[in-house]
Amino acid sequence: MKTLFSTLKFIVLSLLVGYVSMLLQRNSIATWYPLLEKSSLTPPGYVFALVWGVLYILMGLSAGLVWGRRAINAWVLMMLFFVQLFLNLLWSFTFFYLRQPLVAFVVLIALFLTVAAYTVGCYGQRRLAAFINAPYLLWLLFAAYLNGYVVVFN
Repeated sequence: MKTLFSTLKFIVLSLLVGYVSMLLQRNSIATWYPLLEKSSLTPPGYVFALVWGVLYILMGLSAGLVWGRRAINAWVLMMLFFVQLFLNLLWSFTFFYLRQPLVAFVVLIALFLTVAAYTVGCYGQRRLAAFINAPYLLWLLFAAYLNGYVVVFN
């Protein structure tokens, strides 16, 4: 029961980051983002909302599994988890709020590397946590392509 409660806290925290990101994006999505040249692979807005909602839940679930393990290096993994949450929020801030796609791209690279380190570390501690986090890594690669496209063509 204690692990379930901890896992729910991490899920809520992750969703809260997503909510704050959405607030940061709201104005630019309505006014600035539609004017950008985007890749033909850019999904419609509702797909982003759906995918990110699922990813935030998976992030929290992964962190809950790691936290519940209480392994010797779990604190390192949890630090990586919190850093990636911060970088995730920072990406929304730089891309949408500041309207700086190049800076956001650099943040996205740091985010990908942090999530990759977290995922690899999870594999050694709790493989399920790593597998649960894998879709996030794949989505970040796709996001890097989309972000890079905006940088190059705008």
